[in-house]
Amino acid sequence: MANGRSVLSGGMAGRKLLTALIAATASPEAATTVFLDFKGVEVATSSFLREAIIGFRDYARLTATIVYPVAANLAPPVLEELEFFLRARNDVFWVCDLDADGQVSSARLLGDLDPAQRATFDAVRDLGSVTAPELAARFSDQNIGPTAWNNRLSGLAAKGVLVERKVGKTKSFSSLLEVA
Repeated sequence: MANGRSVLSGGMAGRKLLTALIAATASPEAATTVFLDFKGVEVATSSFLREAIIGFRDYARLTATIVYPVAANLAPPVLEELEFFLRARNDVFWVCDLDADGQVSSARLLGDLDPAQRATFDAVRDLGSVTAPELAARFSDQNIGPTAWNNRLSGLAAKGVLVERKVGKTKSFSSLLEVA
């Protein structure tokens, strides 16, 4: 969608790509990872990344709640720019390497989570698919109730870090990708 350009810059260009990404996104029936492949892109500015990549993530999380964007194959300068932007906002985004066969490697969260979010993410990563009541029971010594756990889990799902699924009357959360 970048038309072979190796330099992606400017908020206007980012909004243009955001519009194209939204138009190209189907409404899937199940949770779907959408890889935004940066192969061949040597430079991307913060304003471009804010409008296109973070904008698409925010759109996906608000309207197409089962679409989970992941940035793939970022060159070091693009990775550095995205990380700088995310840290300034206290935000995170999934990044990975993606080979020609679609195999994911080196998946990681770029940016920062606050300590409570980090502890919650680590618990989900270690335990697999979990619910807020399960976390409250497992970590009862921390005096964190199911509502607080649910708020933490929902916050991470809103950032696209965790996948949220309905299981009866409760929600189950799991990591979007396996962390490298």
